[in-house]
Amino acid sequence: MKPSIEPFAIHVADAALDDLAERLQRTRWSEAELVDDGSQGVPLAWMRNICEHWLEHYDWRSREARINAWPQFRTEIDGLGIHFLHVRSPESNATPLLMTHGWPGSIVEFLKVLGPLTDPRAHGCDPADAFEVICPSLPGYGFSDKPSETGWSVERIARAWAQLMARLGHERYLAQGGDWGSMVTTALSKLDPEHCAGIHLNMALATPTQEDMAQLTEGERAALTRMEHYRKHDSGYAKLQATRPQTLGYGLTDSPVGQAAWILEKFWSWVDHDGSGPDAVISRDELLDNVMLYWLPATAASSARLYWESLRNFDREPVTAPTAVSVFPGEIFRPSRHWVERRYLDLRYFNEPERGGHFAAFEQPELFVQELRAACRCMR
Repeated sequence: MKPSIEPFAIHVADAALDDLAERLQRTRWSEAELVDDGSQGVPLAWMRNICEHWLEHYDWRSREARINAWPQFRTEIDGLGIHFLHVRSPESNATPLLMTHGWPGSIVEFLKVLGPLTDPRAHGCDPADAFEVICPSLPGYGFSDKPSETGWSVERIARAWAQLMARLGHERYLAQGGDWGSMVTTALSKLDPEHCAGIHLNMALATPTQEDMAQLTEGERAALTRMEHYRKHDSGYAKLQATRPQTLGYGLTDSPVGQAAWILEKFWSWVDHDGSGPDAVISRDELLDNVMLYWLPATAASSARLYWESLRNFDREPVTAPTAVSVFPGEIFRPSRHWVERRYLDLRYFNEPERGGHFAAFEQPELFVQELRAACRCMR
């Protein structure tokens, strides 16, 4: 019997929203940080303002309707229910495009780009650039099921994504990703080369060789300095999620402020903003939409387990698939074209946009769409 694909819409019970409000009202706050540079974490004053907005002004029902305005589905793959957006294009020759988020992101990162990507004609652009977009929620994230056994690594997710695209009837497709989505997308290009015709990454993992270190450009030195800062001062979350995701999950699942702070600290660090906070670039409602996709389905532990499964086994082998790379200025690590070309052997496109950070589609949707269109023209 052919596996079923069932329409899906988010319907959160009133009791869950009442429980959230009560927990927010009863928050026991810590004292303020002792520095003014963010080095101890997300600032107390900013965090309290965000949570006051969450309690007093944020309207989940309108945000729920915003997400439900896009077609959503669920299907079982490898024993796990997978939730995904599937937005078709009015253009008959639209290219299937699989887009994968990472942590601490979700499908809401892509909501602002779905219209321009699927219907460029309606946005004053070339209809030849139309895509049919599929955005799955990673296993253990959002409204996908939580794995009940170990083994859901990046490679297993990539195999599931290949099955998803086959189930949707796509003989040829392109794939895109950042963060964990970049790693899943790269793995997919290796596991399904007959159907995955090319990939676009906004976080390419490509590092210098010993020979490179002797002749670094100014930009490459800056990239290594930023990576060293990440390693020393900004990567504790990854070590904890890779080693003790279960322990971490208890506190985050119990406290909405704890869950929000754990997520928003990375937005504070990785969004390309002016120092006043990520809500200078991404609205507070949008930031909270993303938090809600962790809080409501209680995915603190299940989402963190992806680090336990895969962080110790990064694939750094060469990639032969047609590849396009966009390096946004606020990205955690900004590899040079030289480094990228060494790993991605068929590099069709490389560009460094002027604005944007780790959550590129969320932060700079117009630039992200431009990058994706230009990249995919090289791979169609």
